[in-house]
Amino acid sequence: MDTTDTQSNRSVAESFYRRFDANDIAGALDVMADDLSFWIAGKPGSSPTAGVHTKEEMAAIFRRMTRRLKDGLRMTVKHVTAEGERVALEVESYGELLDGRVYNQEYHALMTIRDGKIATVREYMDTQHVHDVWYRT
Repeated sequence: MDTTDTQSNRSVAESFYRRFDANDIAGALDVMADDLSFWIAGKPGSSPTAGVHTKEEMAAIFRRMTRRLKDGLRMTVKHVTAEGERVALEVESYGELLDGRVYNQEYHALMTIRDGKIATVREYMDTQHVHDVWYRT
């Protein structure tokens, strides 16, 4: 296995979260492949964001989310394991919504990197917290 490729893929995955942390949504989208497949935990129908999404759908989700946040969503990468094209990350987010609620989530994301871009993502998180913060009426 080429450790250079592994390290490069790790850097691509981490750069997604650095850009998101800086509220650079366009930059975060730029590191994603055009044919991205982004799966978000939860059964489809249980949450508007659960299931598989395209790059365009993720752009819309990111924009809807950041419009409801006071100062964007802080993203902190806690741990990374990379092997070849696969990168696993443990990440914590923190953001205060305009209505005062706090979104403080812990994620595990498994990414596949292809040709220097994120090709697939499987994102696991506390789906109850997602519901309570983003979809509670």
